[in-house]
This record gives sequence, C-alpha cells and structure tokens, in this order.
Amino acid sequence: MITAWPYSADSAAPGWPGIEARWTSSAKTGIGTALTAMSQIWFTMSHGILNEIYYRRPDQACTRDLGLIVTDGNGFFSEEKRHAEHRTRCMASGVPAYETVNVHPGRYRITKCIISDPYRDVLLQRIAFESLDGQRYRVFALLAPHLVNAGADNTAWLGAYKGVPMLFAQGRGTALALACTVPWRNASAGFVGNSDGWQVLARHGELNPSWTRAENGNVALTGEIDFSQAEDVTLALGFGASPEEAAHRVRSSLNYGFASAFRDFVAGWRRVLENAHPLTLPPADATDHYRTSVAVMLSHEPFGFAGGIIASLSIPWGFSKGDDDLGGYHLVWPRDLSETAGGLIAAGLRLPARVVVAYLAAVQEADGHWPQNMWLDGTPYWGGVQLDECAFPILVLDLLLREKMLDAADADRFTEMVAKAAGFIVRNGPVTRQDRWEEDAGYSPFSLGVTVAALLAAANFLEARGVPQRTIQHLRETADWINDSIENWTYARGSKLASESGVDGYYVRIGPVDLIDDRMPADATTAIRNRPDGASRFPAADIVSPDALALVRFGLRSAHDPRIVDTVTVIDRMLKVDLPQGPVWRRYNQDGYGEHEDGRPFDGTGIGRAWPLLTGERAHYELAAGRVDEAVRLLGTVEACACPTGLLPEQVWDADDIPERELFRGRASGSAMPLVWAHAEHAKLVRSLKDGRVFDMPPQTVQRYQLQKVTAPFVIWRFDRRRQTVAGKNLRIEVFEPAMVHWSSDQWQTRHDLETQDTGLGVHFTDLPTTDLAPGSTILFTFFWRQAQRWEGADFKIEIVTDGVRNA
Repeated sequence: MITAWPYSADSAAPGWPGIEARWTSSAKTGIGTALTAMSQIWFTMSHGILNEIYYRRPDQACTRDLGLIVTDGNGFFSEEKRHAEHRTRCMASGVPAYETVNVHPGRYRITKCIISDPYRDVLLQRIAFESLDGQRYRVFALLAPHLVNAGADNTAWLGAYKGVPMLFAQGRGTALALACTVPWRNASAGFVGNSDGWQVLARHGELNPSWTRAENGNVALTGEIDFSQAEDVTLALGFGASPEEAAHRVRSSLNYGFASAFRDFVAGWRRVLENAHPLTLPPADATDHYRTSVAVMLSHEPFGFAGGIIASLSIPWGFSKGDDDLGGYHLVWPRDLSETAGGLIAAGLRLPARVVVAYLAAVQEADGHWPQNMWLDGTPYWGGVQLDECAFPILVLDLLLREKMLDAADADRFTEMVAKAAGFIVRNGPVTRQDRWEEDAGYSPFSLGVTVAALLAAANFLEARGVPQRTIQHLRETADWINDSIENWTYARGSKLASESGVDGYYVRIGPVDLIDDRMPADATTAIRNRPDGASRFPAADIVSPDALALVRFGLRSAHDPRIVDTVTVIDRMLKVDLPQGPVWRRYNQDGYGEHEDGRPFDGTGIGRAWPLLTGERAHYELAAGRVDEAVRLLGTVEACACPTGLLPEQVWDADDIPERELFRGRASGSAMPLVWAHAEHAKLVRSLKDGRVFDMPPQTVQRYQLQKVTAPFVIWRFDRRRQTVAGKNLRIEVFEPAMVHWSSDQWQTRHDLETQDTGLGVHFTDLPTTDLAPGSTILFTFFWRQAQRWEGADFKIEIVTDGVRNA
C-alpha cells in the first residue's frame, strides 16, 4: 500500500482546480518505445524535455510534460525548456534512444539519456547536472499529469511505497509514480497556475510552501533532486492501474538499472532494424534517415492492437489545445495506415506489414467502408467517409502479394474484406464524401486514382478465389468507366488560370458533386472552410493540387501525358515554395490549414504551409518521368526538412522567420512532427530509387489503360447521377435492388423490357443499346421494382447526341 509522505509539508494545496489544461508543442525532436510486449510506454520529446508519455496504447496520452527547473536561492530561476539551448541526438543509428544536452550559457549544463524500460511500463531518464560557473544550484523535476487524454480531474499527492518516497497521480482508472535513485530533498503537489511547483519556485526559489495533495483538478508534481549525493541520477516514471502497481514497476526498474535497460533497449531495436532492407549506407556521422523512418513507423504501433499504427504521437498546435481535443493525431487514419504499410513493405518488413492488413480487416465496418479516423479499438472519432480510405487496404494487400510477402493461402482470409470494400466503392463511388485532405466532397483526382487501381486489384484478387465472373467483370467495367470520365469530372480547359500559365488545361483539386450531364460545370465552385478571411467558395477551376499526380502514381496516366505535364506547370506556378533545402509544395492554393500570417496557431482558420511528403510524391513523379537525378535531389530535400534526429514534420514554415513563435523558414511548423505518413513516403522513395522504378505503382492500371488502352462501352445512369444525354456509347442503368427496366425509343409506341442483373456487389444493372439509335433520338424509361411489386410512377428521359452536344 501507499503510505504517508515521510517529510513535513502542509496537506491540501490551494488554488483548486487550477487553470484550464493545455497540451504542449507538437514539433517533437524525439519519439520512442521499446519493442517488447512487456513495455506499454510511448514517449515524446521537444525543447529538451519529455512531452506526452502514452501508457497502455499510443492513443492515450498520460502526461503533458516532464522537465527540470533550476534555481540558486538568490533570484535565479531557469526552466530548461524555455531558457536553455537544446541539442538532441540518437544514441545509435535509427534507434529511438536519445541524448539531449540543455545548456544555459554560463550557468549550467544538463545531460539526459532517455529510453523506456523494455520490460516494464516505466520511462527512464539518466540525468547529469553540471554547474558552469561554480555556483551551487538546486534542481527540481516538474511533472504535469494528463491522465488518459485529459488534464482536468486528476489527483496528485506525495507518498511512499515500501519506504521509498514517490510522487503520485491518478485519474480515469490510471495511476503514475515518479521516483529517483537518490531521495527527494523536498516535493510538492499543487494546482497548475496557482500552487504548482513552477509558481512556488518562480516566487521563492525553493519549495516553500509545499503541499502533499491536490485533488480533482489540473495538477502538477514537483520534486527536488539532490545532486550532492550523486554525479548522475535516474528518474523513473511508472504507470499502472493503481498507485501500487505503478510504484512497484518504478522500484523494479530502478533495481534493474538504467545501464541494463539501455543495453537491452538498443539491442532489441538493432535486431529489428537489421531485418529491414539495407537500402542506404550513410556516413557514420550522418543521420540515417531511412532507418529513422523505419523506426518511426514501428514506434507508433502497440502490441495490444497489432497493426494499428497511429498517425503521430502529437497534437497539432498542442500548446493551444485543451481537453476538448481528445484525439490530436494519436488516432488511426486508414489512409495513413495504408501508406505506412506500404512503407513497411518497401523496407522488407514482412510481418509488420501483414499485421496491418489483419488490423484493417478487423476494424472494417459492416458495409465495407472504414471510418475517417478512429481509436485503436476501431471506435470512430470523426464521422466522415473518404473513398480513398476504402480503396487503400485493397492496394496494400495487392502490394503484399506482388512482393511475395503473403502467400495465396494466407491471403484467402481477406476475401471478405476485399469483397466488402469493393462493393462499398461500387455502390458509393466515384464521388467521395471527403477528399484526402478531409474537407470537400466531390471528384478528387487522388481519390479517383486510388479507386480505379483498387477496383482492378480487387477484381484480380477475387477472380483468383472463385468469385463469380459477373462480379469480376462489373468491377473492371466500373473501373474503366471511372477512368474514362476523370477528365470530364476534374479537367478544366480554357480558364483564366490556364491562359496565365500558358497551358491548354489542367486537373483541378476537386470537381463538384453536382455535375451537368456528367461533366464539371464551367461555373462550378469549391468550398474551402478554413480560410481566415471568411471567403469560403472559389471557382473550382481556380483551385489546384499536387493530388493530380496520383493519376501517374497509381498508373492511370503516363507521366508524359500532355494533360499531366500541363498540370505540373500549373502546380509549380501556384504551389511550389522554394526553401533553403529545396522545393516543397503546398496542398492546394487558398488552403487555410496552418498558422496565421503572424504565426498564431491554426484555430480553425489559417494559411496552409508546405508539406515535405508532397516533395516525396513529386520525386516519385519525376522518377516515373525518367528524371532520376531530379528524384534524387528531391529525396535530399525531404531529408533536409527533418529535425536533427531525423523526424519529418507534416508542414514546414514557408514564410519569413518569426523567432518569438519559434517559426523559422524551412523548419517544422507547429502542426505535427513526426508525421508517420511522411516517413512512409520517404521509405518508399528510397526503395523506388533503389529499384529504379516507382515501387508501389500498380501494374494492372498501367497494363489496362496505358498499354491496352481499354475503355468502357457505356456510360452510367443512376438516381444520384441522372445524366441527360448519351453519345456513342450504351447506357448502363444501375439500381440497388432487382428491377425491370421498361423503355422506349419512340415515345412509347413500342416498348421493351430488360431485367437487371445482380452483380453480387449490391448493385443491379442493365444496358440499354443506345449505340443503335441515331442522334436526335430520345429514350424514355421507368422501373418496375420486383421486390415491392410496384411501378416507379415516373418516366426518365435521355437524348442521343453526337459527341456530347445536343441537337439544335
């Protein structure tokens, strides 16, 4: 049991409940975990200190930060994260064990080595303190518990376990304990902003007054480290379901010793990293970016939810976010996860990649889609549905098979997953309810590229497993129709932007949901909801994105297709930012997801900044175009966007320096670092350059559309896409239940009946032979619904035209 604090102190801290809780910087300089099932700790670092530490699973943050304060008793007060200069490095190539050195010039130097215990739920720091001016300083550890994603409603107190003084906190069924290899000289529990140790030390230079308990609020714990007893000490922060459990783990870890834990931590990581393909051989004194990317991908996965790799161990602009932002980026996005699986496959890590597919199959919804994002147990967080996220898992499975990392018998287990996902795409596509930037519904070149590739991959996969040919044929024909229609939905010609750019046309960022006769209207608009000026609608033809390069990446279009080449011209004119490390691209013009012009954090509006992963995608395009040297140069640009420990940010600041906000041109902005997706793209680019080809380009699309030039012999009519004309093709009518289509081409003087066919995908269709009819003819049709035994009660009209133009 936990006994009373052995030193004198007042009991209850004043200042309940403390100020409103906030998280901390998302620009991490270190993230790590031990690759053992016995250790369920994930840690993050920035500004020379520990930030969020996650316990049990990496979507449950349990601390805000843990750092040191230095005083001299004569008015000197220094918080290392604010007042010291920081230098952090990996202690072994690619291994997430860190040494950080924090120096207050002329005053002190703090050296820390940070790992998690491979065998226990404990975070370990070995700390050495050195006075640079000969003065005697007092050093205090300051811990802010935010147990299970919340800073509010936690309780902190001082106590002892088996006679060892420790600092405790508890909330939402989780407890933590903090101890040191030397006894605490003094300690205190308080409420943040009122009676916490920071406030007391800033005023008095020592923990006087101090308190033993702060209940049910935003709390902090402070302990004074007695460096007179040792040159270096070890701080151990343990977690458990109870204070006793956390304290036991802390004491056991300290008894095992930092040196032993460090040895085993590094050895475990080295064994795993040695299994990765040796794709680079950097100089010994250089950051091994490839190994770091592999480590970042693996560090975001829990053993308890194998394959569930979260997007980032960070909360974008966390210092401005509170308890109402539960998720941050420590959630699973199926797209990010699929991209990460591709990175693992690129690195040759067969088992981790296979486990991702098993995880995806486990969290797939009953109708075949995946949530926009979710907690590790599959519980949806946001409510959107993105078509690319429903298609990507199929492509991951296909890539595993192509790389011979999954045999046919093992792949059979995923037949249901593929069939359900393909069915959802056929029923709900090709329009996506959200694009990959999670903002707009419509026809996105990126989503369309992923979708077409996935439908063809699904057809191959299901055909090999005996699925009826009618289903296989429908998947391929749907892909053909979408591929034929991409330019109708997303390609703008003759616009002002085209004229200014000196091109005939280009692919837009996203075409609108509402089409006119299955084409993007000339006056179509796009909604951009994160603009700081309140302007939310822009002409669709004015907004472009590197997303169009997905048509090359996924094999639908050649890199030399004139439409792609013209689009690249426009993209570079509108979105390329030349930074000290090289060119980096923004997501789309008028983007508002980023800091404001003055550097204030994104608060629902802002200005979108440059994304290093888009430079990786551009490098893949250059490789597809045969410009290997340019792809290599862009790889260097991506790596130069990383921090000194090799972590890649989501966005880099692309304006003039604002030092007071820690924003420097070409360096990480406040959005998120690391972004696992960016590291996956980096790993894939390294592999692609090694292979001399785009590693993950699906062969099915290249063969069918670039070589065989297959097209669809029909266009589609549905209740949600009621086209008015047909030119040179048959009319395919699709419905979601059995029906008889009753139709006529001569105003009902003669009548024809066609029964719909069941595709096995939740779609029923029939084809009207409109190619047999002369331009100027009119088709009328209606439905008799077989299950309800009723007529539709309305006629629908289609005009036969020449080249999509109505007769006068």
